[in-house]
Amino acid sequence: MRRPRPFGSVRSKASFGATAVVAVALVAAGIAVLLSLRSNLTGQAQGQADDTARRIALSVATRTPDATAYARLPLPDDDPVQITTEDGQLLAASKDLERISGTGVAAVKAARPPASGPTATPSTQTPQAPAPGTGQAGQGAGEDDDSGRHGRGRGTGDDGDDRSDDGGGDNDGDDDSGVRGSDDDDPAVGAIGDKVLPGSGTATLDGESGDYRFATIEATDLTGRTVLVHAGASLAARESAVNTATVAMLIGLPVLLLVVAGVTWLVTRRALAPVEGIRRELAAITASEDLSRRVPEPVSHDEVARLARTTNETLTALEASVERQRSFVADASHELRSPIASLRTQLEVGSAHPRLLDVPGAVKDTVRLQQLAADLLLLARLDAGERPGRTRVELGELVGEEVLLRPGDRVPVTVDTESGAEVAGSRGQLARVLGNLLDNAQRHARTEVTVSVLRRGRQVVLAVADDGAGVPEGERERVFERFVRLDDARSRDDGGAGLGLAIARDVARRHGGTLDVGTAPSGGARFELRLPLAEGS
Repeated sequence: MRRPRPFGSVRSKASFGATAVVAVALVAAGIAVLLSLRSNLTGQAQGQADDTARRIALSVATRTPDATAYARLPLPDDDPVQITTEDGQLLAASKDLERISGTGVAAVKAARPPASGPTATPSTQTPQAPAPGTGQAGQGAGEDDDSGRHGRGRGTGDDGDDRSDDGGGDNDGDDDSGVRGSDDDDPAVGAIGDKVLPGSGTATLDGESGDYRFATIEATDLTGRTVLVHAGASLAARESAVNTATVAMLIGLPVLLLVVAGVTWLVTRRALAPVEGIRRELAAITASEDLSRRVPEPVSHDEVARLARTTNETLTALEASVERQRSFVADASHELRSPIASLRTQLEVGSAHPRLLDVPGAVKDTVRLQQLAADLLLLARLDAGERPGRTRVELGELVGEEVLLRPGDRVPVTVDTESGAEVAGSRGQLARVLGNLLDNAQRHARTEVTVSVLRRGRQVVLAVADDGAGVPEGERERVFERFVRLDDARSRDDGGAGLGLAIARDVARRHGGTLDVGTAPSGGARFELRLPLAEGS
């Protein structure tokens, strides 16, 4: 017995396929969600770092630093902050900062107080001259306010412009950018510059290490010194959210896949339950050889129900075919037994009494037996699907030849043929059809049999009519069944074995034509054979 293979059933394959598809979709969606969440939280941290760096840079740009100015800046304790010179010298850092990476400066403590110019008081200190083209400084010219911010004019020669924006006049309308009067990359005195490319790194604050997102902004204090403000924002919230989402997905994904697999298994089992019933019933039919049984048909209107109906139709056709075969064998045995028994009786009588031997009767039974054997052989070949040849046959000539072979003591045959009535097929089989129709007509005719061959479009019509009793309308299809003889033709002497008309219709169908029976003008039977006209005729 063949052992079942893993995933050999439709249910297993469907469940595995559905689960695999859902798994791929969920993994792809989960990765996309995690990447989007990580990107959004990183962007939030970057924005927080930018705000912190910009706020500190504004404080640097709007103050006149002294020896302790940078040390007194309000730097946050929860986030790492560094203020360095352009050459990497640390000016100030967060109080609890112990270690940092990602800013380019590893120092966390200023080595010495920063030197930010002369020790003069803010009201008398002269700032460093701006770069060429930036204009004259307005400090000490009478535009000094209480906050220490000083208005600066652009390099156009206009003095006394008291407009200021966070420590520097800005005639361009740019916020927080100070005065930009030159083409240098450094910001103007008392202004903040562009943001340097952001980066990521690590930092240790008060003994706790973590990942940070850093922002770096340039600023120039009122002495003209350009410094870099590095500010970081913790990525702990990002990592926590991503880890939480990952854990939730790792737990939820298998559970969801199990649910999908289970639901798919149950649904497919319910849907395929009728198939199993059909299989069991077919196995029982095969074991019992009882073709009268039928498989159960589901009440649904799906593919399984259509399969059950088709299976039952096939069983019905198979049962009818087997029944026909059984009937054929039984009838053939009966028809063969009669002439054989008669012939044996005559031979036994002749052997015992030679003078009583009926030689003509024995010959007649032998001929009848030979014809029956030939009919059975032809039917077997037709049932096997033998295709007729493609020889061109002139039906008018074939009718003339067949009529000449008829014995003169039988009912006379009148022929009316039309020339050019050619068909393609087996000359021998067509002659057999014509002979069977003539035999049947002469057997039932009273005085006359008429044969006509005419062309009707792309068809050739051969009609054989008699003036006998005809065929009742209710029996006109039954006469073409095998071994069927009507009541008035059941005598073995008067009628044949009941195979002639069955053979004639089978041959007609093999040649692409039809054979039907109707009523002749004289009231008898009229058999009409229609065959396609040969190509080129």
